[in-house]
Amino acid sequence: MSDSKQRVYSAFNLIGEGGYQKYIESLYLEIQGLFQEDPHPWVIGYSGGKDSTAVLQLIWLALEKLSPEVRNSKKVHVISTDTLVENPAVAVWVGNSLKLINDKSQEKKMPFEAHLLHPDKKDSFWVNLIGRGYPRPWAKFRWCTERLKIDPSNKFISEIANQYGETILAIGTRKHESQRRKANMERHEKHRLRDRLSPNKHVDNCLIYTPLEDWTDDDVWAFLSDKTNPWGLSNSELVELYKDATEDRECPMIVELKEETPSCGKSRFGCWTCTLVTRDSSLENMVANAPDKAWLQPLLDYRKHLTVKDDKKMRDFRRMKGTIEFYKGQPIHGPYLQSQREIFLRELLIAQKKLQKNIPLGIGKIELISDDELREIRRIWLVEKHEIEDRLPKIYEEVTKKPFPQQGLQHYHCFGERELELLKEVCGPDDRLGYEMIRELLDIEWDYQTKLRRAGLHEKMEYSIRRSFYKNKEEAIEFTLEIQEKRNVEVDE
Repeated sequence: MSDSKQRVYSAFNLIGEGGYQKYIESLYLEIQGLFQEDPHPWVIGYSGGKDSTAVLQLIWLALEKLSPEVRNSKKVHVISTDTLVENPAVAVWVGNSLKLINDKSQEKKMPFEAHLLHPDKKDSFWVNLIGRGYPRPWAKFRWCTERLKIDPSNKFISEIANQYGETILAIGTRKHESQRRKANMERHEKHRLRDRLSPNKHVDNCLIYTPLEDWTDDDVWAFLSDKTNPWGLSNSELVELYKDATEDRECPMIVELKEETPSCGKSRFGCWTCTLVTRDSSLENMVANAPDKAWLQPLLDYRKHLTVKDDKKMRDFRRMKGTIEFYKGQPIHGPYLQSQREIFLRELLIAQKKLQKNIPLGIGKIELISDDELREIRRIWLVEKHEIEDRLPKIYEEVTKKPFPQQGLQHYHCFGERELELLKEVCGPDDRLGYEMIRELLDIEWDYQTKLRRAGLHEKMEYSIRRSFYKNKEEAIEFTLEIQEKRNVEVDE
């Protein structure tokens, strides 16, 4: 065997003689020892991908060797966060896996309990993008990750830690994922209070356990190919999922640990709406490689609406609160305009309709946007943005040919669609700001008409006027710059 092959790194060689089998057995002992050290429950982060599958499988096989009394002395919670904008094929895979975990855990008298978590309705991707008009996430305004992924899991972990005093969170983070990940993990290692356990900087009384920290992609696939999945999921199906997401389906399995051929572990599954990347390569490859996943094409079509390079024409020149701010002499654009948010909604409902029409049998119901999210978007448009045209139910009914499933919020206004069209005509096609200001003032007054106390009315009206009293964008920018210049002069004096 050549020297280059001899030098191929594998975590399984770190232990010296015995290689793979001895390394795995030592990890089993480590897991069993940590598990029996205290009565605090464990949490395992599970995404359905290869790394989290390997972590869960490793812990399951280790605890399986303990007596039923010992392994059931505390719970092991398996949590997966559905951002509500996951790749539907992956979301179905994860949902099926969680059900199998719960079923097999009960059958085999294991301590595992699987939970599917979701972000709060107010934090969902569509409520923020279509409802509030947040611009698509980008590197300097990554508003999505914390709301959709981090907060739901941290909330669950915090509840467990608060209830039992402490918890251990096991995750599939690996140093070989990237140099940045390696540096981050090594930084946390310096603060370890117990061997192999790092403090969680986001959740109090939570320690992070990373049993795969030294593993490579090939190590992960070698383990998954060697060990039968204990909760009944086929690891070969997981390989197929990764193959479908890999260009040309080039996904050789690494069986010989010194083999240099790369595995398919570089494929990434995430939110199909993610605009932090120009293209969703895994989704594109799935559609191109797997005929049974061609039904996902509407998602790729919709992404074109989100990834417009210069979206300034789609957005208000004012920030969310109506202020005008500058960067290098140019206004920093704020939320999407009402017209653009309506386009986003309509196209999303069209994509959902196409998806549901072509979905394969046996997959079940797939929704790109839920009724609860639609109701929250409608509430934001009506109550917070004063868009009293109430366009959402009309758009929904035009696309789906079904009545809008509204619950709770009953909208009635003295100004209906005809009156608002007349107001728009009076203001003229070039006076969007004037129309929005008058519409908002009318809605504020209408809201206060039945209130015994009208405290705050004048303040709300003044705020509305300050946001929109300009003739147009150019006048607003000129006026703001003039005010800033006067303030700078006063400071200098």
